[in-house]
Amino acid sequence: MEQKKLSQLEAGETFEGFVIIKNASVKTGQTGKNYMDLTISDSESSINAKIWDYDEERYARFKSNCFVKIRGTVTSWQGTLQIRIERIRPAQEGDPVKIEDFVPSAPLPGELMLAQIRGYAGRIKNKDLKGIALYILDKYNDKLLYWPAAVANHHSVRGGLLYHTLTMLKAGEALLGVYTSLDPDWVYAGVIVHDMEKINEINSSELGIPSDYSRDGQLLGHLVQCTLTIHEAGSAVKAEPETTALLEHLVIAHHYEPEFGSPRRPMFPEAELVHYLDVLDARMYDFAKALSDVQEGDFSERQWVLHNRRVYKRHAFSDNQQEEK
Repeated sequence: MEQKKLSQLEAGETFEGFVIIKNASVKTGQTGKNYMDLTISDSESSINAKIWDYDEERYARFKSNCFVKIRGTVTSWQGTLQIRIERIRPAQEGDPVKIEDFVPSAPLPGELMLAQIRGYAGRIKNKDLKGIALYILDKYNDKLLYWPAAVANHHSVRGGLLYHTLTMLKAGEALLGVYTSLDPDWVYAGVIVHDMEKINEINSSELGIPSDYSRDGQLLGHLVQCTLTIHEAGSAVKAEPETTALLEHLVIAHHYEPEFGSPRRPMFPEAELVHYLDVLDARMYDFAKALSDVQEGDFSERQWVLHNRRVYKRHAFSDNQQEEK
């Protein structure tokens, strides 16, 4: 569905379309009447909006991170545009609109990514590792379709956790063709489970918008949380104790350094590879994000996640610079 961008609105016109409520609060006006003050956004920009005729029974359900359809009049107050909302309802399943057009999202559909990850789990030959991986995928199946992988850093988008996992699996598959002494079962199982407890570490809406870290996420972190879930899964599938312990070790070691949450560094080669796959995927994502709005031949702003570097967007080779085959 095509709709006018919020940044293109002009005073006096009517706007009808879908938006995300970023913030919502009830305030009291000069007349003593309550009204609802909102910040709404589309994929590009935000604008203030008001529901002047506020009724708690009708409007209290419209909170931050709601996906809604509105109709209203664009007005100007002290030189700033806002929308006086006259009608509002939640977005519905049959609406001709995709949430991915309004929320920063992974480049692949959640259902496709989850199916491909399950495909990698199906290739694990060891029954204990396969059982643990599938147990955890089954446990979080529905939330995985939209959960982000971070609050603010790499893959902090709708479906980011699945995308991070899938790209690591693809990179791992390629490197297994080089380092043939490694056991694919450990790499695939390790990658699949290594960040799954971000679902309990991070608070997120069903839109895939992260808000903050949960209480347990701050007290324990996803590494500790994941070892508890692996232990639960191992018990459920009656895995060998050493298999469970090694997978727990792989997870708690994949951040590598104590200051990043790992009490041990990897002690077997597949765990070492999972660590570097994690770092590689995060770095490539951060580079791509930093350069997404940079012109060729220019530098980005300083990127804290890339050790405070300004990164450079090189010029693409022209066709006449390519070697003929």
